Amino acid sequence: MNYRKIGRYGMKVSEIALGSWLTYGGSFGQEQADACVKKAYDLGINYFDTADVYGAGQTHPGAAEEVLAKSLEEFARSSYVLATKAFWPVGDGPNDRGLSRKHIVEQCNASLKRLDTDYVDIFYCHRYDPETPIDEVMRALDDLIRQGKVLYAGVSEWSATQILDAQSTARQWNLSPIAIDQPAYNMLNRYIEKEVMSMCAREGLGIAVFSPLAEGVLTGKYKKGQKLPQGSRAADPKVGHFVERYLTEENLTKVERLSTLAAENRITVAQLALAWILRHKEISSVIIGASRPEQIEENAKAIDVTLEENTLEAIDEVLTR
Repeated sequence: MNYRKIGRYGMKVSEIALGSWLTYGGSFGQEQADACVKKAYDLGINYFDTADVYGAGQTHPGAAEEVLAKSLEEFARSSYVLATKAFWPVGDGPNDRGLSRKHIVEQCNASLKRLDTDYVDIFYCHRYDPETPIDEVMRALDDLIRQGKVLYAGVSEWSATQILDAQSTARQWNLSPIAIDQPAYNMLNRYIEKEVMSMCAREGLGIAVFSPLAEGVLTGKYKKGQKLPQGSRAADPKVGHFVERYLTEENLTKVERLSTLAAENRITVAQLALAWILRHKEISSVIIGASRPEQIEENAKAIDVTLEENTLEAIDEVLTR
């Protein structure tokens, strides 16, 4: 495994990370999570990502955190990086959502209890909250950092302007800044290339991207004119709607062409997609999801793939056509 710093900060994370969105605590149980986490750890993956709402739509809020905690309990806490998040509703009350000081502090404490740990390495604001002043958000995060419950503050799916506002507020009031951003990024969703990626590089933020395989579409498992594969994420009535947006004829045509390029390079289309992301030095880590250990092993091979210039040009032609 290779490791990269999160932006200008000292902590290093594995180039491939294991996430738990749409998998553990919901579609897949403890036994599958244990097998996947152990395989990831044995491969040198040291970054494990979760959130308070992962599993909520399938079981209950905090389900993924609880499962992940059990899977990690055999490993020394100092040997891995653990991240969780808060923002989305975890209850019906008016304060059971958002980024108020109340919700941030309460959810951080609840997550620590479910994760059975004294601290998380990264605590993400899962989305931007227009109803809460940014100075309130940054002060709450700074308090958690000063208390030792959080080591680094992060955000997910914030715009470049929103992140810059947070950084300016942190500087103005001498608060801990945002250290890492977690946006969606893959061959079929490249919005961060316009502003976010360059802004993070200038500001010294790390970037850990999620959905690098477009919810599995970039594995090549979904074919034009064919039924959804049994047992696939798209065929799961609980989470299939997350995949639907990628299952267009245009995207599936692109994946067909990318699969041909991958075969020419003697790699899988998933490895091609992950290596294409990792070529960006601004990216700290790529967060994958997996239901089987073999998937992690195959995807992790992407760290050793170097895409030549002619292959990158061919990929760009496919994606921009």
